[in-house]
Amino acid sequence: MMSDLFTTLTEKIKGKDVRIVLPEGLDERVLSAASRLAKDEILIPVLIGNKDKVEEKAAELNVSLNGCEVLDPASYEQMDELVASFVERRKGKATEEDARKILLDENYFGTMLVYTKKAHGLVSGAAHSTADTVRPALQIIKTKPGIKKTSGVFIMVRENEKYVFADCAINISPDSQDLAEIALESAKTAEMFDIEPRVAMLSFSTKGSAKSPETEKVAEAVKIAKEQAPDLTLDGEFQFDAAFVPSVAASKAPGSDIKGDANVFVFPSLEAGNIGYKIAQRLGNFEAVGPILQGLNAPVNDLSRGCNEEDVYKLALITAGQAL
Repeated sequence: MMSDLFTTLTEKIKGKDVRIVLPEGLDERVLSAASRLAKDEILIPVLIGNKDKVEEKAAELNVSLNGCEVLDPASYEQMDELVASFVERRKGKATEEDARKILLDENYFGTMLVYTKKAHGLVSGAAHSTADTVRPALQIIKTKPGIKKTSGVFIMVRENEKYVFADCAINISPDSQDLAEIALESAKTAEMFDIEPRVAMLSFSTKGSAKSPETEKVAEAVKIAKEQAPDLTLDGEFQFDAAFVPSVAASKAPGSDIKGDANVFVFPSLEAGNIGYKIAQRLGNFEAVGPILQGLNAPVNDLSRGCNEEDVYKLALITAGQAL
């Protein structure tokens, strides 16, 4: 199932020398995934950690580090350059002395490699919290011009079905502007997976069937998103069935461009998104790939601490795809 989803992505990445930082160089899941990525010649994994310890751990696991790079913050030759860049980027919030300490942290060090274009993206979180992974990205890489917030999407896959669910990971209570941003960024993420985006903005109301501040927030988000991307197929507000079932769409929203054929679903709040993707995953047997963070100037993605080697491998591929 996943091979179909990633075949095109792999073809796009191969031969482009994409370098993806994996700060958790001593984690066996990360080491095993890095070894496979290098062996498959898809991208260049950049592992962070003490070289001797990383090599020792790899030998213990019987995995090859051929094609991988190992960088140690404690002995990195271009550290002065990273320190100067970090001090400048933090604009008075960190002295040189602070920076030297902070950049010994593998996530901060790895994020600076991405910021200074020595790597294209970063995947962390196998042994770190989401905050440990995302905080350096927000402080250093920051969001793209015109984007206020990063957001987190899942690609939901079951056999030949592929959908994008957003935001299921980051923004607790997005306002109309946030929801419009999330919708436009999610459409771009969909395209990366060869999903031609048809975006539904979800609510408990369809086209004014209920009126409340919650439904009006979504209706306003639809207006903002349509103004910003008039060519994108996007509509709402919809109850899920009106966005997904053609017969319900025909009766509840007959004039809409979305005719029960949406494939990108934007949830009105984090609780709705998080509950929604987990119901699809657990009751519908969908595989949930993500969360994929979007809206940053360069890709940084967060693994779950319960992840396995395959999750690390896939998220590294996704991150490389975003970098292109």
